[in-house]
Amino acid sequence: MAHIPERRSLGRRLKPYFAVFDGPLALILFLLLCTGLVTLSSAGHDFPGRLEGQMRNILVAFVIMWVAANVPPQTLLRLAVPVYTVGVALLIAVAVAGTVKKGARRWLHVGVDIQPSEIMKIAMPLMLAWYFQFKQGMVRWHSFIVAAILLVIPVGLIARQPDLGTSLLVLAPGFYVIFLAGLSWKALLGLAAAAGASLPVVWSVMHDYQRERVMTLIDPTSDPLGKGFHIIQSTIAIGSGGVTGKGYMKGTQAYLEFIPERTTDFIFSVYSEEFGLVGNLVLLFLYLLLIGRGLMIAANAPNLFTRLLAGSITMSFFTYAFVNMGMVSGILPVVGVPLPFMSYGGTALFTLGLASGILMSIQRHRKLVQT
Repeated sequence: MAHIPERRSLGRRLKPYFAVFDGPLALILFLLLCTGLVTLSSAGHDFPGRLEGQMRNILVAFVIMWVAANVPPQTLLRLAVPVYTVGVALLIAVAVAGTVKKGARRWLHVGVDIQPSEIMKIAMPLMLAWYFQFKQGMVRWHSFIVAAILLVIPVGLIARQPDLGTSLLVLAPGFYVIFLAGLSWKALLGLAAAAGASLPVVWSVMHDYQRERVMTLIDPTSDPLGKGFHIIQSTIAIGSGGVTGKGYMKGTQAYLEFIPERTTDFIFSVYSEEFGLVGNLVLLFLYLLLIGRGLMIAANAPNLFTRLLAGSITMSFFTYAFVNMGMVSGILPVVGVPLPFMSYGGTALFTLGLASGILMSIQRHRKLVQT
């Protein structure tokens, strides 16, 4: 009995440190991460240290999320312009003097190799949310043109590297901010029509490997042992899982090493084969809960900046999941987008942890932010 007060005292001392976390959001993330670790332990059976490495990544992402959750939205508002400016400057530096790996100039060597494009996944929605907060009450049609220019500059620099996947993950949150700021449906339909009309021009400036991905999407059997191998084997794995799956660690496609990148971009194939349609519905339900909680935080946010930022981050989670599941299912081109909180990898998980921490900060400080 003498130890009970001490334990309570320790609990009271620790409680303020964990009070920054939003309970429902933290629970959803915990379930997704646990699902990812279980799947990774099967998918990475022949990758020694992969599971342990992901646990370390999760620990670092947890620290990043905790720090972000403690940063007030007012501080994020002040940081928006400097972070965006530094990010664009680093992208220009990459274009001028970046390190080339595997035919792509995406890294900048500053003692270690860094990938500045990752910064823009958060800097982009921060900047545009700041811009519309600054223009609140004075938003006109030309305001959306300025916002589009702010968006196109980093997206164009990233696409030029070339890095289609990351450029998409920077474009999406920026677009969501512009849309949530009041972009009309007429303007949106006009943009869609313009995008459709520009497809021949886009096709002419695409890199050869990007054209091959599109052609592979249309007919993966045209090169079944080359460019189409990923999609063919992935769709076989998803289909062979049936309704209830083959069972944990019983997926033949993964264990016979037919699925390339099965611990990263194609981890959904392994999950689908082992847990089937039922498992997929459970996973989709978890992502719907994540998106629903994020949108609830956005709806309760106290000012325009926090509403736009929370809404954009939440819809970015949707983009990650939709694009990844679409590409491994053969309905979208393979663009190298990880499955959020499931795929192995540090950089993407750290970015997701930062984004989740920002959502928690907005929820925590919702009564302290001036409208």
